[in-house]
Amino acid sequence: MSLNEEERAELTAIISKGSHTAQQYRNAYILLNCDEGEYGNKLINEEVCKVLKVSMRMIDRVKQRFVADGFESCLERKALSKTKAKKIDGDVEAHLVALSCSKAPGRLF
Repeated sequence: MSLNEEERAELTAIISKGSHTAQQYRNAYILLNCDEGEYGNKLINEEVCKVLKVSMRMIDRVKQRFVADGFESCLERKALSKTKAKKIDGDVEAHLVALSCSKAPGRLF
């Protein structure tokens, strides 16, 4: 994984100034420390893990996302696309509300 000069400048700007999310800071530090390009001084994952106090898996995920999705997607949070299907429909919901609002049944014994 190697960064070009513009990407390094943007990451350095994120780290040095402005208000960014903790995730953006963390990912910027990971990318800068794992850079194999001519401007970077690549550290091995174990060293980055110890210095930044993140897991090896986190470093691998950030690097994989950089390679697969590009530079910008590494810095931004993924949009959640999970939509759950309703387990009950309107008729069942109406019956459940009516049942819960009705009078309690009498004693059985």
